[in-house]
Amino acid sequence: LHNGFVRVNEEKMSKSLGNFFTAREVLKQFAPEVLRYFILASHYRSPLDYTEQNLQAAKNALDGFYIALDKLEPVAARAGDEFAREFHEAMDDDFNTPKAFAVLSALATEINRAKAAGQTARANGLAVVLRQLGGILGLLQADPEEHLKQVISPASISSNETFGMPSVTKGLSRQEIERLIAQRAEARRQKNWTESDRIRAELERAGVILEDSASGTSWRRA
Repeated sequence: LHNGFVRVNEEKMSKSLGNFFTAREVLKQFAPEVLRYFILASHYRSPLDYTEQNLQAAKNALDGFYIALDKLEPVAARAGDEFAREFHEAMDDDFNTPKAFAVLSALATEINRAKAAGQTARANGLAVVLRQLGGILGLLQADPEEHLKQVISPASISSNETFGMPSVTKGLSRQEIERLIAQRAEARRQKNWTESDRIRAELERAGVILEDSASGTSWRRA
């Protein structure tokens, strides 16, 4: 299938306008699944408006699906056949991927509700469906924890800065993040809330989101 024209900040992409770049360059800024999600989020007949904000929105939406799948074992008996039916109806309607994504979003919401209610078996069953339907679009096949902790290789693409896209800087390594989290845990144990808050703020500035629970602290990249 051919997609609609690709636009950059609402202008048609073309060499004559000097706003031309390749998918290979984009993949230095965003993970492959993010680019795939961005393309599929619009109907194939519609134009694509390429902006950093739209790519970031695609990343946030994709992360939301992986957050729903995180810490689940999608091996139980499947559930949620109504979601599968609605998904296939959307895809049979002239490849209506935006509507299909709306179904996946509703499914992810239902998974989160089941997790919050302690309905692990139902959440696992729904996760089976989410992975299977995502797989039709080439999405949601990675390990959730690996996806949420990945960092794109450092790059500096001057041409992208022309389009309002900042160059990528290297994020903290996993070892650095784990070290800071351990320091924060020790500060919390000593009730040094000022130091604990300082470390959390440092991690947030580095694009790391912490989630505290009774079992400890988990993290993911923003």
